[in-house]
Amino acid sequence: MPLTDVAIRRAKPYDKPQKLADGGGLYLLITRAGAKSWRWKHRVAGKEKLLTLGLYPEVTLAMARDAREDARRLLRSGVDPGQLGRGYRTTRRRSRRGSTTTCSRPSACAGRWS
Repeated sequence: MPLTDVAIRRAKPYDKPQKLADGGGLYLLITRAGAKSWRWKHRVAGKEKLLTLGLYPEVTLAMARDAREDARRLLRSGVDPGQLGRGYRTTRRRSRRGSTTTCSRPSACAGRWS
């Protein structure tokens, strides 16, 4: 059964990290310290990969699902979303907030947000 926002807000940290699955490889990892991090587990060339999409509540459930679908599209087109780098993900996050900063390729953004 898919996650709901209410279930995410009610989730409490335990002695061990826990995963709340949403579907399609997307899950919310809740650490012992209480941090809630969106992760997407997928395979590239037969190897399992893990992509961190952001922290809840900064990245909502709907935003995490959209990010998963964007990453799936990239994967289907032959691009490993994990290899795009921090510059691409930071640019996407900033563009959602209304910033005009854009990068056409991750290497062009490498020194901007370090």
